[in-house]
Amino acid sequence: MIKRISLLTRRPELSHDEFVRHWLEVHGPLARVVPGIRRYVQSHIQGESVRADIPAPDMEIDGIAELWYDDIEAMERSSATPEAQALYADGALIIGQIKSFVIEEKIIIE
Repeated sequence: MIKRISLLTRRPELSHDEFVRHWLEVHGPLARVVPGIRRYVQSHIQGESVRADIPAPDMEIDGIAELWYDDIEAMERSSATPEAQALYADGALIIGQIKSFVIEEKIIIE
């Protein structure tokens, strides 16, 4: 399996609560019908943990989206579907900035 993780920042005209509500109640259900997505997890930011010995980047993140696919080809096929395009169009209504990574997990503790 392959995973895409996206760090999301809300559009400036939205509050964090408005962003989270739309993301969970409107956007989330749209993801359920996208072919090829094997798992979808929304991580809603509740607070920040900092370390005194390592500086944090100056960025505000409102949520982290995790999407699992069978492989990169399945992710690309999924992204090209009309259902995925509807999901992306809805995301553009609430997401101000996004940074995405394609991840291969290395499990250290099961």
